[in-house]
Amino acid sequence: MILEVQQLTKVFGGSRGHSHVALDGVSFSLPAGGSLAVVGESGSGKTTAARIIAGLETATSGTVYLDGHAVSAHARRRRGTRDHRKRGRTVQMVFQDPFGSLDPRQRVGAGLSELLAAHFDLSGDERRARVLELLHQVGLDDRHAQMVPRSLSGGQRQRVAIARALAVEPQVLILDEAVSALDVSVQAQVLNLLVDIRAETGISYLFVSHDLGVVRQVTDTCVVLNRGVVVESGATSQVLDAPCDPYTQALLQAVPRPGWKPRRRT
Repeated sequence: MILEVQQLTKVFGGSRGHSHVALDGVSFSLPAGGSLAVVGESGSGKTTAARIIAGLETATSGTVYLDGHAVSAHARRRRGTRDHRKRGRTVQMVFQDPFGSLDPRQRVGAGLSELLAAHFDLSGDERRARVLELLHQVGLDDRHAQMVPRSLSGGQRQRVAIARALAVEPQVLILDEAVSALDVSVQAQVLNLLVDIRAETGISYLFVSHDLGVVRQVTDTCVVLNRGVVVESGATSQVLDAPCDPYTQALLQAVPRPGWKPRRRT
């Protein structure tokens, strides 16, 4: 398994002694080259789990194994350290809003080149060639290397964010609602792109999503979270076609069907 999560628990403290249990003994695994969905409504704990795996949050208890090695339960507080770079080379994360990972003043190609220089011993010519290779891999071309993020469409910005994540050659790519803000047609293009990249590179995906249509299209297995607890897991087709837990059944019933029309208020 490239990723194993065992009994992951996260408790957020609150004012006046109140606390919130975001994750309560969550366990799941992801094989090398596999694609796993973590599904649930807002507040289910799915993004918290993803951020802990990526090293952006601290677990209260539990263990995360990446490529067979237990990683620190602490968030990446010190950038540039050996542990930080090692985890970054193993797992990368793409967010719903790509602006968080893009410098609005920096040209796309320069940003990718800077990232490559930080992780690999490449000559200038080698970096330039790799930048163009990454852009082509995500469906962009040489022109986009000279553009700044504000000159790109939403779909193009998300493609750049994916290229940046792929640049360090991670084994696991976490996609946190990475297509939910895109138009339906653009969303389909990006999903097809991700399917192709996985087939070409053998990378493993961890999809965090509330969109069951996306989950069905791009994942092999599925974990359903409800208030920080795993309520159902298994093959994606099995979970979505024959759900056992009432919560999963309710999620599926909430998906609009063809011909669905909103009720009129009287």
